Amino acid sequence: MKCTWALLLAAVAVPLLCQAEETGKLTVKANPGRAGVFVDGKYVGPAANFRIARTYAVPAGEHEIKLVDPRYEEVTTKVTVTAGKKTTIAQTLKELPLAKPPFGRLRTENTDKFAAVYVNDKYMGHVDEFSNFAQGLLLNPGDYSVKIVPTTGQPTTQTVKIETDKTAVVK
Repeated sequence: MKCTWALLLAAVAVPLLCQAEETGKLTVKANPGRAGVFVDGKYVGPAANFRIARTYAVPAGEHEIKLVDPRYEEVTTKVTVTAGKKTTIAQTLKELPLAKPPFGRLRTENTDKFAAVYVNDKYMGHVDEFSNFAQGLLLNPGDYSVKIVPTTGQPTTQTVKIETDKTAVVK
């Protein structure tokens, strides 16, 4: 009976250990910390929260990492992640010129506070950055396509009209 349990335990543990060995950790220290991190084109979350670098589990091998914040120039780099090791990227993004008024405000609501927010297919940040009465994304008046992509689950897309000095909410 002991051999059966040992074999069962080995059958379960070995694949888990092998899976753990096939991934490494990616830490991104970006300025600004709210920059979105994309690994091989897939959004994985913001670079940091409250100035603490986030760590992402990434398959071992070479990956393209993109850091995106709408107020800064995008940065794209290649990294090689080693299984069982931590790889750190440190990057300061270069500021873009400020947008000119008039502005309206876009607010977002979603249960996934780190869901990516895209406006006209451009990454703008994550839901929690635009989620309450004191926050919002300032946009020039006009019609916009807003897509919210949760870290798990289906994305939602909505067309919204932004008007000067008014707030539109996308759920």
